[in-house]
Amino acid sequence: MAETERTGQRERGEGTGRPLSLPSQLVVAVGLAVTVAAVAIHLGMAFLNVAPPNTVSKQHGAAIDDYIYPEFERNWKLFAPNPLQQNIDVQARAEIRTPEGGTATTGWRDLSAQDGAAIRHNPLPSHTQQNQLRRAWDFYVLSHDAQERPNGLRGQLSGQYLRRLVMDRLGPRQDGGTVQRIQLRSVTRQLAAPSWSEEKTDTRPVRRVLPWWTVTADDLPEAKRR
Repeated sequence: MAETERTGQRERGEGTGRPLSLPSQLVVAVGLAVTVAAVAIHLGMAFLNVAPPNTVSKQHGAAIDDYIYPEFERNWKLFAPNPLQQNIDVQARAEIRTPEGGTATTGWRDLSAQDGAAIRHNPLPSHTQQNQLRRAWDFYVLSHDAQERPNGLRGQLSGQYLRRLVMDRLGPRQDGGTVQRIQLRSVTRQLAAPSWSEEKTDTRPVRRVLPWWTVTADDLPEAKRR
């Protein structure tokens, strides 16, 4: 009797899941295909970026760099024989146009200290708070010479990225005025060697002051939404 009831339920479609309609199946299939393609492209770009020079990376190197930098750049110093041993403090100030039509310069704002305060006592700090500013500054320094001249297109990209990041932190208005120009500086200190080490380390601060940058519409946070 029980077997007869189950057979009847199967014939009437009772007790079984309803299949997806054809449009729903198409949506799922397209979504799956797009996801697989996106993952494959990302993995391919990441592989070509770290792989030894080859025919593909030489021919499409610019496109690979545009995709990877700066959001997906990797730093292997943690696993190197000599890991990063510096404290780098990045600060910014702005030249503003006052409501009366004059100009004024704000004080230096310690961006690194703000990130540090957000991380301190936070058991789960965000990746942005930990690395965004530090990596942006490192990206800039490695792609500019001592006269702050960019090394090709990658250097220009690093400067543009750093300006946008700073303007995202400062905002278009400071001290009641409109930001016209910004300036950055850094203070770098080597970490002292441990007491048991014979290594001699110069811990005196090294300062680097960048020239003033004129702020354009592309540097404002609103540009990201256009």
